[in-house]
Amino acid sequence: MARVRIGQGPNILNKAMKVLVAGKGQLAWELGRTAPQNVELHIHDRDELDITDAEAVRQLVGQLRPDVIINAAAYTNVDGAEADKAAAWAVNCTGVENLCLAAKEFDCYLLHISTDFVFGGRAAVPYLPDAATAPLGVYGASKFAGEQAVSRVLAGNWAIIRTAWVYSSFGNNFVKTMIRLMQQKPQLSIISDQIGSPTWANTLALTCWQAVAERLQGIHHCTNEGVASWYDFAVAIQELALQKKLLEKPIPVLPIPTEAYPTPAERPRYSVMNKQSLLEALPSAPKLHWRAALSEMLDEPFC
Repeated sequence: MARVRIGQGPNILNKAMKVLVAGKGQLAWELGRTAPQNVELHIHDRDELDITDAEAVRQLVGQLRPDVIINAAAYTNVDGAEADKAAAWAVNCTGVENLCLAAKEFDCYLLHISTDFVFGGRAAVPYLPDAATAPLGVYGASKFAGEQAVSRVLAGNWAIIRTAWVYSSFGNNFVKTMIRLMQQKPQLSIISDQIGSPTWANTLALTCWQAVAERLQGIHHCTNEGVASWYDFAVAIQELALQKKLLEKPIPVLPIPTEAYPTPAERPRYSVMNKQSLLEALPSAPKLHWRAALSEMLDEPFC
């Protein structure tokens, strides 16, 4: 069901805007609760807007005539994509192209959300936005194809924000899974040799609104500050959850290599991304360390 609301957040825009958000996940939820006051926000999940249907996209955008389209819709089942390439490609590439074509026809600014999985994970320093891409699986390849669709269809009036390791108090994610398993299991084994930057969806949403306000252009990266392995992240989750009385007692959390937990899709070993271009373009964007962000998120009720 489509959600229509007037924003209640700080008024950072210089005029009233109508914004269409495609998607119903963690980012769409955070965009809804952080929208600036002068935004008329239309959030559409797949039941209301199937982005793989070009005519449906065109009709809705033509009807709403939004000033801005934020594409937070994606096929994110990394392992499932290996078995169902067509589904991943339909949403992450064809669907993006459909949104771009509608944005072009009706003169909308398009903000598209992408992923660290476009990189191969073999770098030794944080990836710059223009670093060579080398997706390791179908999910990453389909997301990169979506990025290419944006730059191919739209001559300007667009931005891509790549992010990574997203979590929030809404929906399903690593943080909530860890807390649930820490309540149920005697111990956990967590991968310690995949390195990235956890990202609170609230940080990403606030950055998106800054991007809309400034009409950010080009490709940029947004994560919380700092780096961690999945093991580091899990240890921090337990520490903070114990402090906040979300867990009654600690359990052993053991580090394991990637090889000890084989998956259908290969993951990047190193996906830290350089955020300098984003921070220069959006100096008011949040600059929160991932541990501080995690602590704030754990103070919220889960939903």
